[in-house]
Amino acid sequence: MEHSPERQNAPDTPFSPTEKKNKSLVLKLSIFATGLSGIVAEYIMATLATYLIGNAVVQWTLTISVMLFAMGVGSRQSKFTGESRVLDMFILTELLLSLLVALSATTAYFLTAYIRQAAFVIYPTAFVIGFLIGMELPLATRLNDRFEELRINISSVMEKDYFGALFGGIFFAFFALPHLGLTYTPIVLGSLNFLIAAMLFFEFRESVHFKQALFGGAIGSAIFLVALFFLAKPIVLFGEQQRYQDRVVYEEQTVYQKIVVTEWRGYYWLYLNNNEQFSSYDEERYHEPLVHPAMRASVSRRHILILGGGDGLALREILKYPDVETITLVDIDPQMTELAKTHPIFSTLNHASLESEKLTVINQDAYTFLMSAPMIYDVVLVDLPDPKSVDLARLYSKEFYELVKKHLAKGGTMVTQATSPSFARKAFLSIQKSVEAAGLPALGYHNHVPTMGEWGWVLGVNLDSLSRAKIKQTLSSLEFDSLDTRFLNHDAMLSMLNFGKETYDDYEEIEPTDETNFAVFHYYRNFGWEIY
Repeated sequence: MEHSPERQNAPDTPFSPTEKKNKSLVLKLSIFATGLSGIVAEYIMATLATYLIGNAVVQWTLTISVMLFAMGVGSRQSKFTGESRVLDMFILTELLLSLLVALSATTAYFLTAYIRQAAFVIYPTAFVIGFLIGMELPLATRLNDRFEELRINISSVMEKDYFGALFGGIFFAFFALPHLGLTYTPIVLGSLNFLIAAMLFFEFRESVHFKQALFGGAIGSAIFLVALFFLAKPIVLFGEQQRYQDRVVYEEQTVYQKIVVTEWRGYYWLYLNNNEQFSSYDEERYHEPLVHPAMRASVSRRHILILGGGDGLALREILKYPDVETITLVDIDPQMTELAKTHPIFSTLNHASLESEKLTVINQDAYTFLMSAPMIYDVVLVDLPDPKSVDLARLYSKEFYELVKKHLAKGGTMVTQATSPSFARKAFLSIQKSVEAAGLPALGYHNHVPTMGEWGWVLGVNLDSLSRAKIKQTLSSLEFDSLDTRFLNHDAMLSMLNFGKETYDDYEEIEPTDETNFAVFHYYRNFGWEIY
């Protein structure tokens, strides 16, 4: 009987057709699982890089690129495995992956407490994991060649791997990260690699050469994974504590960000992705200037929109106005708004503002919300993170402020936090230029917040042909005596409206930000933050 060319190089196997089918099925199940674990491992490392280094777009790009390159190197290296050792090498690869992936986050948190440059931890770890993932597919293909002809073997192996990647992405986005966080997701993933190794060892035990060594390695890996499950949390908390001067009292990894709260002498600090958002020591010096000038200057304040501000502190200030009828708070992270509503630290600081009957909370991206929102608002407060990445810079663009204007009543006001006019002066000016480019006459003002440094805001008014001088005159005349404020009064408002002569010297040369030129991002990244 003549063999087809596709079967001529396939090794002969002593298995019956039924055994071949069963063993091929086990192998394909393993390939599906490795595809799932491989893509999730990439996402874990990219998320870790974002949190520990910053700039999500850059870190996801670099980390996944490093891992894909390493996969190519691993794939090439797999060819040096002899045909008789393919199964042993595949099982060994899974055991090594189970340990390395499970340890990835815990090790990164621990080491970056002592190594200033987290990249020296993240990228080498990503490379080694990628290398081992790259070994998997060629080895699996060679194993399955014993059971299926070449054209079916290649397509079925690739199919199971890609299907596994799809399920891995769904698992990571909708279950692992929100429910297990970066502490336990790697451990669960490492356990999956261990189960693959154990399943292959059991099913193909008659073909394993180094039975005792691999069995001993499997026992050791199992003990290690169980121990790590109990030790990971305290190790991560220790690493987190070393990153902050003050005592960590709360930490949580959400789908969107890492939330950390620290405490010192009864004062609390909120950090998102390692960036300070506020301190209860002086947060009124930020939130009162953010809210009250815009509220006082608007022709009406019945309907208010807050973009960001999930901690509820800006909302607390808005609720000091009895004529406010409705407030819509749009924050992308539901866990942040839930924390602000239910955690005693936040509910005390924000005076339980998220319990207000006037409030509607919408957990959605601010840009997306503005594109479809039907309502017109009297005041729009933009309290979003600094434009330290391209995706965040989009929320400081002319197009974004044009969307704000579409939802702003005539004579209404909008205000945006505008980073530091001292440490990111050109970014601050670019934000003002972008608001003006959107058709909103605008004026910048600033205040010193001891725990954050000099900070700035830009206020725009939906009135055509309104001059900066007229806006300044209006804000200069505002009184706040009837409000229960801790910092803001008429004199403070006057001081916030004045800058030193160097601040606006080159204003005409500053570029606004739009969808074709993210100027604010470049200004922000290339200024004086290292001084701060």
